[in-house]
Amino acid sequence: MLEINDLVLRRDGRTVVNRLSLAVPKGCVYALLGGNGAGKTTTIDATLGFVTPAEGTVLVDGLSPAADPAGVRRRVAYLPENVALYPYLSGLENLHYFCAIGGITLSRGEASALLDRVGLARDAHGRRVAKYSKGMRQKVGLAIAQAKSASLMLLDEPTSGLDPAAADDMARRVRQAADAGMAVLMATHDLFNARQLADRIGILRAGVLVAEFDAHTVDHEALALTYLAYARGEGIAS
Repeated sequence: MLEINDLVLRRDGRTVVNRLSLAVPKGCVYALLGGNGAGKTTTIDATLGFVTPAEGTVLVDGLSPAADPAGVRRRVAYLPENVALYPYLSGLENLHYFCAIGGITLSRGEASALLDRVGLARDAHGRRVAKYSKGMRQKVGLAIAQAKSASLMLLDEPTSGLDPAAADDMARRVRQAADAGMAVLMATHDLFNARQLADRIGILRAGVLVAEFDAHTVDHEALALTYLAYARGEGIAS
């Protein structure tokens, strides 16, 4: 569903992503680990068509975001670190509004069912978003993403700032989406949830994919040690 081949991205004359290649098939969660400035968000921006590759290709369901950004965005759901909702609208009203501007019409029952599916308590559906926790706002964002019936979900630090219970709940909801056939690319610092949630894990350092793992065969300690070694530059050959 997502194919990135030999991708080079530059900003202000600086190479931010350097020869990145990865693939995310349907039903797979790919966790892209890396520190601030590693190039994770820029990779997501390129997948959405906001950054044009200097070299290499990005394909979403065979379409290039650079050549057909509208076609790609119809297939992609994006959940940023901080979901921008209208605080004086309810969760239900935000869901209706963002779906409407995307050309999606939902009945009240369909909208409520979506919020139920992502785990937003029924008594919060009609409450103003200004009174929501971050985890609750993330759930509304996830419902908006799922309403698109997208083939690919892009997540940028989805568990950042969440307490452990909320982070675990968010991870379970993402896993459910993948198990239903969605491909998921998740940029994150969260090693624990990456290990628990993902099928594939890549470590990005200074724009370079320096390591890649099958999440089902690497234990948490080995992943943490490898990640920290690269973060300190110990895994980089001189």
